[in-house]
Amino acid sequence: MAEFPDIVEAPLRARFVSLGVRPEEVTERFVRGTGAGGQKINKTSSTVWLRHEPTGLDVRCQRERSQAVNRLLAWVELADKLERRFAETTAAARTARELIRRQTRQKSRGQKVRMIATKKHRARIKSTRRGGGDGW
Repeated sequence: MAEFPDIVEAPLRARFVSLGVRPEEVTERFVRGTGAGGQKINKTSSTVWLRHEPTGLDVRCQRERSQAVNRLLAWVELADKLERRFAETTAAARTARELIRRQTRQKSRGQKVRMIATKKHRARIKSTRRGGGDGW
């Protein structure tokens, strides 16, 4: 069984475990950076690229010159993105359940009384339209 890299400390590891992320689901690559930096950036693979296969989330980190620091920052960013996505799906599911609950719950006694009163009022208005026309 694969393990999280040593750079991923216990609190961060716990975040991944709580999200149900296994180490073998994450692909880690080290690539050469882009942008300013001259010869140094062209020779070293300090950019860290992480991909969580089940969700398809990608994280690229090139903030620092050190590969180790970028690696830690990339893992933290991946955990943040996964937590955000998990929270969004949980909130969407909760909203859907609430909508169904509101649509299917019983009407209160007051709502029923108002509904019947409104129907009677509309019936009285419509009853005045009957009878006195030229063929309508």
